[in-house]
Amino acid sequence: QVQLVESGGGLVQPGGSLRLSCAASGIVFSIYDMNWYRQAPGKERALVVGITSSGSTNYADSVKGRFTISRDNAKNTVYLQMTSLKPEDTAVYYCNAKSVYRGHWGQGTQVTVSL
Repeated sequence: QVQLVESGGGLVQPGGSLRLSCAASGIVFSIYDMNWYRQAPGKERALVVGITSSGSTNYADSVKGRFTISRDNAKNTVYLQMTSLKPEDTAVYYCNAKSVYRGHWGQGTQVTVSL
């Protein structure tokens, strides 16, 4: 059974930082591209950043220079370090694992940026 479990979300003030984690099980983690998506209220789910199985990264323009994705294949975990957070970063953040044949989603973790 495939599981992607996100953690690390919460309430943070503007300018603050959070680190999200996504622990995967039931897949050969090292061959999957890993992505973070987010969905704000009333908006469609959108790609924030991805990291390929070989370590290449792709960031949405809105988070470049503020967010950093990394992966630890030994721990089957992908991380999202978020700094200089803005109110517009408020959303549910979802972890996604994608291979040539299939994709899997986590349940999401809420990030709220507010005073």
